[in-house]
Amino acid sequence: MRLPEKLRLAVGRDGDDHAAPDWVVLDLEGSYPTHRTAGPQALLQRLESFEALTARLERLGRAPWVRGVLVRATGLTAGLATAHAIGQALGRLAERTRVVVYLPQVSMRSLLVAAEVAEVVAPESAEVMVPGFAAEQVFVGAFLGRHGIAFENLRIREYKSALTPYSEDRMDAYAREQLTAYLDSAERSWLAALGRDGQDVPADGEPAPADGGPVGAGVGRHAAGDDGGAAPGDGEPGGWFAADFTNAEQLRQAGLITRVAYDDEIVTPVDQHWGRTLELVKGQLTSRRAARSADGVAVVPVTGAIVSGRSRPTPPMPFLPDPATGSETVVAALRKAERDEETKAIVLFVDSGGGSALASDVIYRAVARCTKPVVAVMGEVAASGGYYVLAAADHVVASPFTITGSIGVVVGKPVLTQFNERHGLNPEAVGRERALFNSPSRGFSDGERAWAEQMMQEVYDRFVDRVATGRRLTAERVDEIGRGRLWSGADARDLGLVDELGDLEAGLAAARRLAGLPADAPVHAVSAGFALPGAPTFGRDAGDTLAGLWPFGQEKVLTWFDRSVRIR
Repeated sequence: MRLPEKLRLAVGRDGDDHAAPDWVVLDLEGSYPTHRTAGPQALLQRLESFEALTARLERLGRAPWVRGVLVRATGLTAGLATAHAIGQALGRLAERTRVVVYLPQVSMRSLLVAAEVAEVVAPESAEVMVPGFAAEQVFVGAFLGRHGIAFENLRIREYKSALTPYSEDRMDAYAREQLTAYLDSAERSWLAALGRDGQDVPADGEPAPADGGPVGAGVGRHAAGDDGGAAPGDGEPGGWFAADFTNAEQLRQAGLITRVAYDDEIVTPVDQHWGRTLELVKGQLTSRRAARSADGVAVVPVTGAIVSGRSRPTPPMPFLPDPATGSETVVAALRKAERDEETKAIVLFVDSGGGSALASDVIYRAVARCTKPVVAVMGEVAASGGYYVLAAADHVVASPFTITGSIGVVVGKPVLTQFNERHGLNPEAVGRERALFNSPSRGFSDGERAWAEQMMQEVYDRFVDRVATGRRLTAERVDEIGRGRLWSGADARDLGLVDELGDLEAGLAAARRLAGLPADAPVHAVSAGFALPGAPTFGRDAGDTLAGLWPFGQEKVLTWFDRSVRIR
């Protein structure tokens, strides 16, 4: 019997090296998707999910022999919302036992992970990179044009930029404005999480610790408020990130870490210890049995592109898109949770930039018709169709770092007219022009463009009405904050698009509260059919996915946010 490969047993340096291990070493690495997806890709990549990580931390917190946990953050590639959620989970663990976070690579994300822990350690040789945030997006319009490929891009409205990377050769002013606003919000939220909102950096570039304590030493929990968000206008973050930290000692003096040391100065790893290993594994099995036999909360995930029909996997090839969540699968899972007598509330977890307007509306309707409380929790992205599906939820939770909003509509297609001419290809058409609306052989005619714009306006008006109804706002107000514009989770809360800032645990707590369940009520896995726990059911036929890289089939109108924007 072995522990998971990211867990090791150890003895504290202040203890007896010959005693039974009383520390656990936990390695944090990878992206930590909230739920493990089904299909061959997950099996080959061996990704650990955030769901599995938090369950593991919960078991460690309950183990009476665990005197401390050393968390080593190495190779962490999680998004900002996930890093923030991991930090909150570690903060909950630190309320039960001693937690030390060890950072050989000190970055914006790793400091966010350590923000709620009292002891943050980095080695003398640590790589330090704390520059603030930036966004990068590649525009391929000029590249495509050189090869004879144009791109039709109809959108509602000016901020809706899902297709502009393909139709244009540079970022427009509206996209630059909304990304700049998001980055400013993210930096304010980062400073708030570390307890530094409203503080300036002294001229010597060494900011003094807040309230006499170090950032990352629990200060963030007391300084930032219950939800960890930063109020707009709480200081300007620019000064902080102008300080060019290059080594661990500077970070210690600035209060960003508490000690400069190597991990072997904290614990001594030990060989396999059967007794301790058995206790941890036994605790895992006991938790699973309890979850199957009590009233609780069901989690239904919506991840990746939203499409009509059944969810489908992606073959394990790096150039293919992420798995797509089908409206039929999600609706079936919601209805199953409705019928399940042990399910008293539902959490709809959304990490999606949307996709099909039709599929998004179908899921929205299923959520609106639920008779049990539904709490929506946003992941890294819950934008456009990803926001549409959750607009009718009874309570909405987002990370301050979530990318959300983007209430807008797009229609587009590649146009290969010049490409075909250059390569001697001559598509000939017979029949009615409108039937070739999706054909890449030619652009939209004036009549087709007018027809598409009318259809888009109807979809946009419906989208706005759904949000106005679900969020109890006027249609005029939703249009004002819509127009395709993205918002951070923190800004979305101030606008009324979100009720609470927090993570999945906060969403589960809200669901338990709305359903009148105890605070420790278990979480049930629910799906439309056979699936791994916590994942939607994916169809078995991969042929449709291989047939083309465009996941939306023949659907014309999209409520889609392009996730090619990289936040660094």
